[in-house]
Formats: sequence, structure tokens, C-alpha cells
Amino acid sequence: MRAAFLFLVVLCVLSCNQKSNQTISNENPSAKRYQLHGKVISVDKINKKAEIEHDEIPGFMPKMIMTFPIHADWVWEDLVPGVEIKADLVVDETAKEPYWLENLMIIATNLRDLPPPPTRNDVAQIGKEVPNFQLTNQDGKKISLQDFRGKALAITFIYSRCPLADYCVKMSVNFSDLNNKLLNSEYRDKVRLLTISFDPAYDTPEKLKAYGIGYMGKGTKPDFTVWQLAVGPEKEVRKIADFFGLRYEVDENDKTQFNHSLRTAVITPDGKVKKVFTGNDWTVAQLERELLEALQ
Repeated sequence: MRAAFLFLVVLCVLSCNQKSNQTISNENPSAKRYQLHGKVISVDKINKKAEIEHDEIPGFMPKMIMTFPIHADWVWEDLVPGVEIKADLVVDETAKEPYWLENLMIIATNLRDLPPPPTRNDVAQIGKEVPNFQLTNQDGKKISLQDFRGKALAITFIYSRCPLADYCVKMSVNFSDLNNKLLNSEYRDKVRLLTISFDPAYDTPEKLKAYGIGYMGKGTKPDFTVWQLAVGPEKEVRKIADFFGLRYEVDENDKTQFNHSLRTAVITPDGKVKKVFTGNDWTVAQLERELLEALQ
């Protein structure tokens, strides 16, 4: 029995190596590879992606939480929240997906000792009433969730010093693009967008205003009717973030940076959660559709 088991393991390794070599042969020569080690936070088997809290990648990326595509089919039976992994992070800016994981190895873990997978926040919060909050917007005005009653609202989270194009920058580009579209539409007075910073120590209302104007485009007269940016006390921001399952923490090696996940939520005019996007692969069109459906 033991010999048979070892034989199967060898076959598996050989098979994996063959697949790996095939992948490398089709890979852009300019693609870069990095060793990644981390813990799985959540999995999306349908879209073949996993949210992973990974260690620092020296010379490339600080410790943080990111969502990674994983193309191999075999991993999805064993890849569950809580397991540790090692993998190759492939970065190819010429590819349709600029980064993904290959050669993934699940570090020996007794799955029976793991807690049951948590209910995904993008599902668990649907239909729930969002707790009220008090923040200060880009103009220094106090705002609360109650101010958005009667309108469809989208909320996303950023910090202005985030350097990652696929994270805060992408959230802000998408919100800016949708803002410009809504400002000139019949939904100008029916839909609102709110970007919340989780870096209150740096992101003052004045800095958030300059940040927002920067995304609205040169020559554009700043108009924050639809899109507002806001910040509040750490305790208040943390309360909102926890409700939607957003994780963030100051990077131990660079106090100006945060390790964080992503959350973008759509809230109905009566203050209930309609949709939560947990990653960065949603589009402006998808967000707009969810907001307009929330008005119905």
C-alpha cells in the first residue's frame, strides 16, 4: 500500500512538472517570477481566484492581502481558507492577466484541525442594513449614511498613497469614470459614490479633495455632487470596514503603506446591502448596472 502511494505521488510530481514546463515554454521571455508564501483568506472557485495574505516579496512587494488568479484546475479541491501555500508569482505586463500564481504547493496542514470556512462577506451581508457612520468629506463637511437615504450608493475603500495600479488606483479610476458618466445623465440626482480612506493620519479632507480632483481629469471643473471622498476617526472607519469584510493594517516595514484587501459595496436607497465586490475585477459597467438595479 505504501509503495503504491509513493508511486502515485511520483506520478503526480512528474505530471505537475510537465505542466509547469509547458507553461514556461509559452511564457513571455520578459515575464518575471517571484517566490510567494502566504495564507489563503478566501477562494473563488468559479473564477479561479484566491485571496491570499502573503509575506513580503523582497525587492518587489510588501506584505499584503491580494487576490491572485490560479489557472491550474487541480488546486481547487484542496485550496481552502486557512491553509498555507508556496507558489511562483508570475508577472507579465503584456498578458491579458498581468499576474498569476503557478506551481502552487499547499504546505502540510491537517485540514481536520482547520475551522470551518467563514461565510463570505459578499454573500453574508446581502440584504442587511448598513450601520450608520459619521465621516468628514473632501470639503470638510460632516456626512453620515443617513445623508444618502433615497439614493443608490456605492462605497469603496482606499488610501491616497497606495502605489498599486490594480488596487486603490483602479478603484479611484473606476469611480472617477462612473462619476463623469453619471454627472451628465438622468441619474445625477439618484446615485452617489463614496470613497472612504482608511488612512486618517495622512488623508485629511484637503488631501482627499486634491486626490479626487486629480482623478477627474485636467481642465475639468471639480464637481463633487455625485462622487465624494471622506475620512473619519480610525474607530469609525474600522467599523465600516469590518462590516464589509475589508482587512487593512499598517505595513511593519514601511509605515506609510498599508497591507489591505478590497471591498466595493452597493447600497439600496433604504440603506441595505445589495452587492459586495470583493476584488478588483469588477468593471464600471457592472457597478453602474448594480446601482441602477438598486433604484428599482
